Amino acid sequence: MTYVAEEFTPSEADILRRYFTNLDQPVFALVNLPEVVKGALFARYSRSPKSLRRLFLDEFVGDLDISGDASVDATMGLARAEELYERVFVEYGDDSVAQLGGVHLACEQASNLLTKVLERGRLMSYLEQSTRYIAYDARLGGRYRYYRDPHLLASRVGTRYISEMDRMFEAYSTALESVTEHVRRVVPQGVGDSDFVYRQATRAKALDAVRGMLPAASTSNLGIYGSGQAFEALLLRMRAHALPEAREYADQMLVELRKVIPSFLRRVDVPERGGAWSAYLSDINSQTEELVDSLFGSEPVDSALEVELVDFDPRGEEKLLASICYPHSSMSERQLQERVSSLSDEQRSALLTAAIGDRQNRRHKPGRSFERLDYRFDVLSDYGGFRDLQRHRLMTIDWQRLTPNNGFVRPELVEEAGVRHLFDESMERSAALYDLLKPDFAQQASYAVAMAYRIRYSMQFNAREAIHLIELRSSPQGHPSYRRVVLEMHRLIAEEAGHRAIANSMTHLTTEAPDLERLDSERRAEARRVLER
Repeated sequence: MTYVAEEFTPSEADILRRYFTNLDQPVFALVNLPEVVKGALFARYSRSPKSLRRLFLDEFVGDLDISGDASVDATMGLARAEELYERVFVEYGDDSVAQLGGVHLACEQASNLLTKVLERGRLMSYLEQSTRYIAYDARLGGRYRYYRDPHLLASRVGTRYISEMDRMFEAYSTALESVTEHVRRVVPQGVGDSDFVYRQATRAKALDAVRGMLPAASTSNLGIYGSGQAFEALLLRMRAHALPEAREYADQMLVELRKVIPSFLRRVDVPERGGAWSAYLSDINSQTEELVDSLFGSEPVDSALEVELVDFDPRGEEKLLASICYPHSSMSERQLQERVSSLSDEQRSALLTAAIGDRQNRRHKPGRSFERLDYRFDVLSDYGGFRDLQRHRLMTIDWQRLTPNNGFVRPELVEEAGVRHLFDESMERSAALYDLLKPDFAQQASYAVAMAYRIRYSMQFNAREAIHLIELRSSPQGHPSYRRVVLEMHRLIAEEAGHRAIANSMTHLTTEAPDLERLDSERRAEARRVLER
């Protein structure tokens, strides 16, 4: 069995079937709940080791009045939903109306390869279980939490796959305890910090340090909110994907989504509509991959910087100033660019200062004029850092296949805690398992790659997104791996692109990392809990 089915008592099942479209599958939709409750569930989901249904029972049911929903059965609502949508919406057309109906969908027990596929769409909202709040050595259904591809397990390497994965998780568990103890020895507890705050912050630092030992097969829970049109686009991509897990998971998602927005997804598996669309996506991907391999597959790969600015507009700041003026002027953009080019440095500075204003916190962002210029970066970072940066949707991002060939990043804290040998042994085991799987399972081989291994990816975004991304990901609570990436981006924007005014507008940048990245966050959370009592 690929997925572990949850078990509920009869009384629990009676409650759950009112609000979830099934009780025994890893994919299910949330229905018959207020939007604020669905959002709160997903928010809590990202920091809890529990499944969404168990979380709902343990932490939400007691605060809700569910007495009026006793006759509701969300698991049996397909026929009624079909009739409603067919009668009311079909006459208006698929594409326009499909933007108006949304679904909260829970996607559980998905590998970390699959979560990147699920999170690729721009017009959706995601919350993923965090590796910095949850220890992955807890078992689910008596086994470690990693994806077991049924085709791989049935092969000659299936037993070896299970054995090596289990050993990687055992090493992670041992290292986690050692690093946690080390952090608590060397970082003193603050005078005003409670034991709970201190233990949470030190545990988070240890989890950050050892998460690179987890393989990409590690499973995660993910909450998605999107329109019918966005889910259709996601399913079409998944059905065309080379990874078998993505295609098989898409089938489960389609079943559950059709229980709540059936007409919006009518084209997905129609051979001449969605079938042809997915075939097209699959064909262009495979044809391009084959051609690129024939052209460059034998070329040696040069060494590369961790972050490289590969494209920018030398006149970008000048064009930005013209864009600032545009909505407040009657001139054409060409004329404005000509006028801006003759402004003095003092006049240019005044324009930019006016457009940026007094940013009292990082959530105060300048307007769309900052979307006038783009930056493109080539990044080589550990897979764990990539997972976090990939979720920024207002950009163009593409990544290469995850392999052990780019080397790995070992956090200094791992060595300081005396568990370097465990870490390095896991990296060796990961690489050896990848090599074993690759001949017969080219796609699934990436499951074996530990998250400390580096992956190459490109990120292209405008100046407005640069301000958001760099300020957010450089914040004190940020993970060291992606903090390093975005701080280098900031330096390159200022020094290599020469866009110092843009770089200087990022006034809520944090360059120095604290001893405990999550300490301030935990302090604020405890202060809120005290106020709510």
